[in-house]
Amino acid sequence: MRYRTLGALAFGVGVAAPPDAGADPVPPPAEPTPDEVIVVTGLRLPRPAQDVPAAVTVIDREQIASSPDTLADDLVRTAPSVGTFRRSSSAIADPTSQGLNLRGVGPSGVSRALVLRDGLPVNDPFGGWVYWRAMSPLDIERIEIAPSGASALFGNFALGGVLQLISRPIDGQSFDAIVAGGTLSTRRFAGRATERLGEIGVALDGESLHSDGYRPIVADQRGKVDGRAGSSHNTVGIRVEHHRGGSTVHADARFFTEHLDAGTLFTTADVQTVTYDAGWALDSGPGNLDVQLFGGNQRFEQERARVSPDRATATSASTQKAPSNNQGAVATWTGHLTERHAIVIGADAQRVAGTATDSLTPAMVQATTLVKRAAGGEQRFAGLFAQDAMQVTADLEVAAALRLDAWQNLAASTTLTRGDGSATTTPFDDASRTQLDPRIGALWHASRELALRASAYRAFRAPTLNELYRPFQVGTVLTAANDRLKPETLWGGELGTQIVLQGVGVTATGFWNQLKDPIANVTLAMPLDGATRQRQNLGKSRVLGLDLDLVWRPDAAWTVRLGHTFSDARVVEAPAQPDLVGKRLAQDPRHRTSVIVSYEIERLATLVGQVRYLGTQFEDDLNTQPIGNLFDRRYLVGRAGVDTEGAPRTFELGLAYHAAAPRTR
Repeated sequence: MRYRTLGALAFGVGVAAPPDAGADPVPPPAEPTPDEVIVVTGLRLPRPAQDVPAAVTVIDREQIASSPDTLADDLVRTAPSVGTFRRSSSAIADPTSQGLNLRGVGPSGVSRALVLRDGLPVNDPFGGWVYWRAMSPLDIERIEIAPSGASALFGNFALGGVLQLISRPIDGQSFDAIVAGGTLSTRRFAGRATERLGEIGVALDGESLHSDGYRPIVADQRGKVDGRAGSSHNTVGIRVEHHRGGSTVHADARFFTEHLDAGTLFTTADVQTVTYDAGWALDSGPGNLDVQLFGGNQRFEQERARVSPDRATATSASTQKAPSNNQGAVATWTGHLTERHAIVIGADAQRVAGTATDSLTPAMVQATTLVKRAAGGEQRFAGLFAQDAMQVTADLEVAAALRLDAWQNLAASTTLTRGDGSATTTPFDDASRTQLDPRIGALWHASRELALRASAYRAFRAPTLNELYRPFQVGTVLTAANDRLKPETLWGGELGTQIVLQGVGVTATGFWNQLKDPIANVTLAMPLDGATRQRQNLGKSRVLGLDLDLVWRPDAAWTVRLGHTFSDARVVEAPAQPDLVGKRLAQDPRHRTSVIVSYEIERLATLVGQVRYLGTQFEDDLNTQPIGNLFDRRYLVGRAGVDTEGAPRTFELGLAYHAAAPRTR
């Protein structure tokens, strides 16, 4: 077999209907105006994007509605700083591999970036991954991406940055519906309805998608047990809010199910989640108070196969169940001391508990054979943070933040059951740690056309219960857990410029990050209980690179967006694994490029074409298994004992309907 690892290429065309007749027409600007885009993620304050001392990328409602991407993770990957594990879409990727990394900070499937929805975390509390299919693009107003260490404001998981999804507001009575179908027997239904009766607003949304999928195992490794990788998901959510004067009270509940058939007999994954939250926001003039409570119950189940060498037969090797639950709260107060001086003070806390139980079916069972493994525990997190943002002069703004985090691992144990029915329980010691994370940033508007920004930061991520206690298998590769993992800590900085000229906007940001004790899936010299890899802390890794973004509007109808991220992520210290020094971090390509061209036919439709390129990356820590193009016709997404390829060319045709009552003034 011949491999050329040149990269992966994707192309799509989307058509969006024009805005409804009841809405006020808004002509596209003749030139990029980032000051008109208000973001909240960079400073935890509403600010124009061009006034934030950190690079922030925004995917707005217009881009979401016209994009040919139908899943949230495919949508966010149009920003080249965004990467997902093994470059595969959630349409086929195992839910536990759907991690997120920004600018190459992510040597394994667990997210190194915090994902928020309306200010609340959506990373799975047990494992850190993200259920992208639970977030229908139909219900997203915009996506904000801040790809730099943000623990000083957001705490755990914000090691490499923050990605926030902002839900569409409840403006009044409206109804949206999408009915679509296409190749691979794909069927998609999505809807959203809102109503406002005086002070009360209600929004209901849902989505259902099914696809028979394609055969992911490459043809010359495929056997009788390998078929199509079908998948389906259903999600429904409801939000109720009451607004009176400067006070808003809301409550939300969401339900999500997902089923994935990985294409091989006895290789499946199932997810079921219920999440809920309630909050109160008070705008008192000089200050704003926001209090939110949240929680959820998650259930993940996975079956793995034992496949014969010729892939002609398969039997069930194990069934894993990992139920978990979490509860949390966050409170922030924002005060404006003067028109040019704002402070943010806040606190948050979260409790997480879960246990992963593996029921094993060995080929032969003897008295000492391991037939069941149950491991899990509890984690508690709490943090206090403060930020001072001051406009020192008309052209210079400085923001400084500091956060203290504390967390505990409690009540952890593992229970091993043998073939003779005997069970041995081993408790793990409780552990606790604290972390102090600062961040400082500055923005200088040198002129109306030119702005310079710089920031420095420290961030961290604690190992999840999943990493500490749950082993996992991908293909034929088993990776062991490690209850002795330490947290990852990052020191970094960025320096960038923004230029806005007639019809053209260019942003360039250089970044440097040093990661201490990064957690990687390390290849073992000798197998450990059948596992050939184990999660381990390396010594240090270094990530440096450059983000480039260009927006060009030659006239009112055309928009061209070009983005490129160069990220070089390498191991620089590994006392226990010296052979890894100088190696690139697994699953991180050095180059990511995205080009999006849109043309608006006034009051009729918007045509969108997009191309995405990914450079070579490696499946393993030893850099022996490159992932790239296959025969220049298909692209690989995994090489865990058996090679898997990305989706073939697909086609979808559908109808979208939007109706809204005229806005009142």
